[in-house]
Amino acid sequence: MPKATVYDLDKKKVEDIELNSDVFEAPVKEHLLHSVTNWQLASKRAGTSSTKTRGEVRGSNAKPWKQKGMGRARAGTRKSPIWRKGGVVFGPKPKDWSYSIPKKVRKSALKSALSKKFSEGSIFVLKDFELPEIKTKQVSEFMKKFDLPKALLVVDSGNENLSKSARNVKGVKVLKDEGLNVYDILKFSNVVILKKSVEKIEEALA
Repeated sequence: MPKATVYDLDKKKVEDIELNSDVFEAPVKEHLLHSVTNWQLASKRAGTSSTKTRGEVRGSNAKPWKQKGMGRARAGTRKSPIWRKGGVVFGPKPKDWSYSIPKKVRKSALKSALSKKFSEGSIFVLKDFELPEIKTKQVSEFMKKFDLPKALLVVDSGNENLSKSARNVKGVKVLKDEGLNVYDILKFSNVVILKKSVEKIEEALA
């Protein structure tokens, strides 16, 4: 079974733990990583762009002038798309870009992402990261000690001070373990996971 070193906040070794090989040494399936990442990005699309057709713009439906004898081009309505403030032809309308993907595929892709990062040596396990108060400086110092330019911090649900402290630190995102996803794992160069969260992740995915 694969092993990981557990560090404290000063980057001192605390202990070694065994990881579940089904989660951290699973086959890396690149096509699943691609599929699930696209699915996540599609779900994030707002799809709120909207324009008005000639039937929706404000204005009269009356013919502006008679058909013949005026010396002007024929016009049937002021709402015509070729008129100023007229309707839009084939313009965007609100749309839902999301689609479904099997749960097994999402689970397998998450294992692949974690295994990929573990094989690259980009996963760090922390014993704990409790902050008595909201302090951005402590998160910045942690990043410098571990020499991490960008990192995803995976924490347990009761770590609000850390989440708020990391808001203004560039290149850092704090994510609760139940919200772990493929896109964020691949986006950040390093993944830092609390020991408690490692157990929860293995329990959910193994």
